Amino acid sequence: MSREEQRFIDAIGRTGQGEADLQPLLAALRDWLAALGQALAQAALPGGGLQSVCPMARRIAALQEDRIRQARRREEQWIALAPARALAQRFEGKLMLLVFGKFNAGKSSLCNFLAQRFGQRHQTVQYFHLQGGLLVESEVPFPEGATETTARLQGVCLGQGLVLLDTPGLHSATDENAALTQRFLDSADAVLWLTSSTSPGQVQELDELARELRRGKPLLPVLTRSDVIDEDEVDGQIVKILRNKSDANRADQEADVRARAADKLQSLGVAVHQLKTPVSVSAHVARTAGADAQAMQGAGFERLYAALAELLAPALAYRDRKPAEVLLHHLQEDVLAPLQAQTLPALQGLQQLVQDELDALPARRARIVQLAWREVMPGLPALLEQHAASDEVDAVLASLHAQLMHAFERHARAVLDSHVLPAPVPVALALPAGSGYERVAEDLPPSYEKLYEAIGQSVLAVLEELADEVASYCTARMAALSDAVSVQRALIEEHARRLAQLEEDLRQPQAMAAR
Repeated sequence: MSREEQRFIDAIGRTGQGEADLQPLLAALRDWLAALGQALAQAALPGGGLQSVCPMARRIAALQEDRIRQARRREEQWIALAPARALAQRFEGKLMLLVFGKFNAGKSSLCNFLAQRFGQRHQTVQYFHLQGGLLVESEVPFPEGATETTARLQGVCLGQGLVLLDTPGLHSATDENAALTQRFLDSADAVLWLTSSTSPGQVQELDELARELRRGKPLLPVLTRSDVIDEDEVDGQIVKILRNKSDANRADQEADVRARAADKLQSLGVAVHQLKTPVSVSAHVARTAGADAQAMQGAGFERLYAALAELLAPALAYRDRKPAEVLLHHLQEDVLAPLQAQTLPALQGLQQLVQDELDALPARRARIVQLAWREVMPGLPALLEQHAASDEVDAVLASLHAQLMHAFERHARAVLDSHVLPAPVPVALALPAGSGYERVAEDLPPSYEKLYEAIGQSVLAVLEELADEVASYCTARMAALSDAVSVQRALIEEHARRLAQLEEDLRQPQAMAAR
């Protein structure tokens, strides 16, 4: 056995369970969710006073419906994560490595080879797969082939402390396979990114891992099939022989993969320190060469075991805080993210509608006065003439007042069609003192003009007062709605800051250890 292989196997046997007390942080995360729900419920948007078909009312209704859908969706997502949580609990205390890569990256081959090595060193090897949500143990190694052979999540327990999860490829042909892989990503403590040396470092694959990598999980790139087929003469016959790629070739490929992976991680907003130095291996060469110490070193496994040993510390740090990480991810991705991506833009759109309405109210107020004035005043001469003989000015005012109130209410509802308006409180129509009008004679003396002017002034004053009242009513409701929208936006942003602080509190021990 090689020195690095023995060191790694010994280290795996000493991993144990960490001493971190996560209960205070778990309680804080649950309190965060409860506080968010309570705060948003108390800051409900006031929808009264608006017509149900107007854009603002429709936006409020859509926000309420979306909130209900979000709550239902996050419950479904939490339930969907139950198998992953159960898997993590089933292997509590063990280190779980996700073996990730395209379906032809050699995941099953590497897992089988490592299992064979552990078995040869008298370490427990237990294969398993998930079937119908249940873990089924097996003694049969993973099938290997040039086409996709992993149609279900499968794994192997190595020794007392290591679990390799071999999943259906995220790029697999079936949506079910990809969804299965995503579901169990939460169970992993670190990621082995397998990429074939025939086309190494296809960094677009890392897009599928962005979520996991942003969670602080370490990433070790492994270039598989780092070998070439040469021709040689054996007993006078030309035969094809599988050889390791040269050290220079491997170094070039590893450097290229590291550089491009680092650039990709930066573009994804992932800390580059999570990226470990790539290593190249050839499980096929190691097998065919007898897997002795020299063959293992030549095939790259001495370096792989050393890299795995260095991976232990950050992976174990993640494992020990994993229960809190899983809940944190649920809150970030299933609770906060929809609020930020859907609710906040919708609230901003609603606030813009409210502001547009507030900005338009002065012009609409003036429009109501203008329309009502134009409807009422043309009939005033005939009304004056009708009562000229009896000099019943009060009768003129009473008749005109009824017309004025009816016209104002009708035009107010038409112009302010987004609002549910209460019936206007009647305002008395009275002539201003000192109007200077005289008794109206049958031949309409000159005082008629003064009376007409005085009544017109009074009509305008009444319309202005009525318009002020309805505009103040609408302004108050719009201001209240705008304030409620601002409160909801502020609540979401404040809870985002609080959750970020809780994340920092969770990751702080790891940051301290790294320093």
